[in-house]
Amino acid sequence: MNKKIEIQELGHKDYKETWEYQEQLFKEILDIKVKNRREEAGLKTPNYFLFVEHPHVYTLGKSGDISNLLLSEEQLKEKDATFYKINRGGDITYHGPGQIVGYPILDLDNFFTDIHKYLRFLEEMVILTLAEYDIHATRSNGETGVWLDVGTPFARKICAMGVRASRWVTMHGFALNVNADLGYFDNIIPCGIKGKAVTSLNVELGVERVNIDQVKEKLLKHFKVLFEAELREQKTEV
Repeated sequence: MNKKIEIQELGHKDYKETWEYQEQLFKEILDIKVKNRREEAGLKTPNYFLFVEHPHVYTLGKSGDISNLLLSEEQLKEKDATFYKINRGGDITYHGPGQIVGYPILDLDNFFTDIHKYLRFLEEMVILTLAEYDIHATRSNGETGVWLDVGTPFARKICAMGVRASRWVTMHGFALNVNADLGYFDNIIPCGIKGKAVTSLNVELGVERVNIDQVKEKLLKHFKVLFEAELREQKTEV
């Protein structure tokens, strides 16, 4: 069992490049698990947590509905945005500047083998972080992610989540709106859920910008406790 997690800060990175890098790390862990099973090699599997900020991009999960993208190919180009159909769960979402995107690539055999618990822990990490800004965030029954004012006409989503797991190895993750341009969400039906709004931390705090590095520090603090992990940080170029 290895509870060490390497934190990699990828900076501003193209979505497809980052997706391919995720796949590389994901395969690395799976290959070690296969070797251990076949040869009883006893090798420890590594764990990673990637932080990244993407250019404007829309991604559609494997069970998503393309009709939830409200833009044509030409309109995407006009908005300097790209689109990918990908292999995570969930429907459509947006990533862009001012958003903290986190991709934990973990071997859950090192922690616990329960994907629902894993998602709830990711949500709890965000909920506890927002509480440090005096924002009361919660879960919404039947809807993955983190929400504000659930059960009211003002319900709005501040953090989207979608993951993939195979043999208890995870990839993809969460997107927390910190200083996001919310206008880009008008071009989709976020997560396929009609009639609910999206918000950002800076909007909720009534400020122009929130320090993203400080938010990351708080996220990692709570992640470390929840997963009982040992974190190692490094800057990385993909």
